[in-house]
Amino acid sequence: MSSSQRSIKCLRCQLQNISRPTRRYHASPILLKKSNEAIGPKTNIDIKRIRTDAEAIKQNCIDRNYKVQASYPERILQLHRSIQGWQKDALPLRQEIKQVEANLKRKHARTPEPEEPSKVQGESVRNEKVDQDELLERARVLKEKLVQIQAEEDAAMDEIVEMAAAIPNSTSDEAPRGHIPKLVDMINEHPNTRNPNRKWRSHTDIGSDLSLLDFAGAATTSGWGWYFLLNEAAQLEQALIQYALKTAMEHGWTIVSPPTMVYGSVAAACGFQPRDQNGETQIYNIAQSAEDVDRKPQMSLVGTAEIPLAGMKAKITFDESKFPMKVVGVSRAYRAEAGARGVDTKGLYRVHEFTKVEMFGWSLPEDSAATALFDEMLSIQTTILKSLGLHCRILEMPSTDLGASAIRKRDIEAFFPSRQNIEDGFGEVTSASICTDYQTRRLATRVRAKNGTLGFPFTVNGTAMAVPRVLAAILENGWDEEREEVKIPEVLWPWMGGMKVITRK
Repeated sequence: MSSSQRSIKCLRCQLQNISRPTRRYHASPILLKKSNEAIGPKTNIDIKRIRTDAEAIKQNCIDRNYKVQASYPERILQLHRSIQGWQKDALPLRQEIKQVEANLKRKHARTPEPEEPSKVQGESVRNEKVDQDELLERARVLKEKLVQIQAEEDAAMDEIVEMAAAIPNSTSDEAPRGHIPKLVDMINEHPNTRNPNRKWRSHTDIGSDLSLLDFAGAATTSGWGWYFLLNEAAQLEQALIQYALKTAMEHGWTIVSPPTMVYGSVAAACGFQPRDQNGETQIYNIAQSAEDVDRKPQMSLVGTAEIPLAGMKAKITFDESKFPMKVVGVSRAYRAEAGARGVDTKGLYRVHEFTKVEMFGWSLPEDSAATALFDEMLSIQTTILKSLGLHCRILEMPSTDLGASAIRKRDIEAFFPSRQNIEDGFGEVTSASICTDYQTRRLATRVRAKNGTLGFPFTVNGTAMAVPRVLAAILENGWDEEREEVKIPEVLWPWMGGMKVITRK
């Protein structure tokens, strides 16, 4: 066999080796890691709105004290313009590649394969081979350029998505701008009104005298910010949980027992970032071995049941007839509370782990529907706190106090006699927030309208019971100095074994 015959290769095989450049969806270790997460919701942020309304979004970030994120809209615009330029550069490359591939296919279609080629035929085959090699080389060069352009485009798009995900939600007109909340209403009269000469004690002292709280033992086992609830205090915790659940269920809320460990990406999708605006760590992440860092997704302990409850419906599309959907869940909550040392460090007010009853709802993507759910949550919160006999104030929270996901938030603060030198004695015991489609876009929870169009439902969340703070308020407000006992609110009696007061042992 002649050398010319041995040099002939199947052009179809050669063409198969020239593959189209593909997007590098998982080109980096971070993206590889994310791709392995079982939940894997595909974020669908409205980036077009960020580009078209960049200045307003920048101002919203400033109003909410998201100083770093305020620069993101302009950066997204710059990257978008770069992507448009790269796409323009890539167009003639793709067109030429298409032409080269067409030429190669035509040559393959007419290339003879004689059993005994003549001298003239052999020369023709060699020339044909030279032309084919030149076309193959040209295709390779073009595709290398295209791959490089695609890599730059993908990197820019990854940066855009990352920045877009970090931009906070818009802010409702109901939220005061700045840092001062607006007083909306009061619950129950101030206890000083009934007895101005009443003597108050801190729940830490009451808990120690009545053998209800053990902070020293918790400091030995776990450190600052943990506690043991003893005797009637442990009973009170269960009573508060059951009362909150009963009240929510009477309003049509479905009870759920959620996990307290979630993927870090689910927490982030709900607006809970590993670090706050001051760079302080606020979420407990589960440690990973070196070999698992790039193979397994990061896990985090939840700061509220809101996170797993929101994630429960990730990647699911619901018919609009299913809304509103309302769930209430009990879980342990974990807060790093970094940067809080020296502030409320004594007692139950600021701790690292506690029990919390959380309400979470999905509504149709309409402001009126979300507001109706929000108002229902506030009504439940008010009912619970009023029946516990606690003096409270309801506040419309300002823009600087809103979490990333919320457009609006109302807090209810109870009166703590031990805190009269701090915030006039008031401290937060519940909150309720409207998050519009911030969470559902990041968790791929969708609603299908009757006409078949898809949208993203709105989410609303609210505290039904933050146990340690409410328990502390009950101890302080129910304390009787003369009798040295604590009166238990009547609504909790069914879960206290007939007990109506807590006395010394």
